[in-house]
Amino acid sequence: MAHKNFIIAIDGFSSCGKSTVAKALAKELNYIFIDSGAMYRAVTLYFLRHAISLDDKPAIVEALANIHIDFIPSTEKTQILLNGEDVSEEIRLMHVSNMVSEVSAIKEVRTAMVAQQQQLGKTKHIVMDGRDIGTTVFPDANLKIFMTASPSVRAERRFAELAAKGESTTMEEVVANLAHRDHIDSTREESPLRQAEDAIVLDNSDLTQEEQLRFVIDEVQKAKLKG
Repeated sequence: MAHKNFIIAIDGFSSCGKSTVAKALAKELNYIFIDSGAMYRAVTLYFLRHAISLDDKPAIVEALANIHIDFIPSTEKTQILLNGEDVSEEIRLMHVSNMVSEVSAIKEVRTAMVAQQQQLGKTKHIVMDGRDIGTTVFPDANLKIFMTASPSVRAERRFAELAAKGESTTMEEVVANLAHRDHIDSTREESPLRQAEDAIVLDNSDLTQEEQLRFVIDEVQKAKLKG
């Protein structure tokens, strides 16, 4: 059964531009944008700061009870708050990227974040992007998009994003990081990355951001006509 609040789930591999499309779509529709990946990155940052071992389940459970993540929408970009602190920039750095897939694979972490995400969908029209939104978080989403792009295009985008932030890295490191994350995301036991059967595939290897947005808006209109 489709949700009363219109929910759009955008899943796909890392560095496919999911968040870029989701943000633009939410702005166009005047919906709330929820970056689920940012939630897992915020948890990862908290674990790094507090030296939480990924093998220490009691410490993980205790830490999760002390983690509160909020989204503050603005005209420029959505701020991600970790216990009231704006961590929007820090969670995108390489040391967080290198660990986020391992943290995301932990059952207790996913259970906690999925509960928060589902709560958000109860009262708002939302656009949410991630790895398991259309399969686990909102299996009855009104519209599901699965985004992908060629590995080379994804690596180039990620490298450019890091360079723009002044972070020193090499293309080899970026390629290795993406391959590592793809493997963990796709093979983890808890809510692995996979395309929902009823998802519409968007390969944006050769599409501009405007073309991607137009593609998704067309699919939203079709979904709304179906009721």
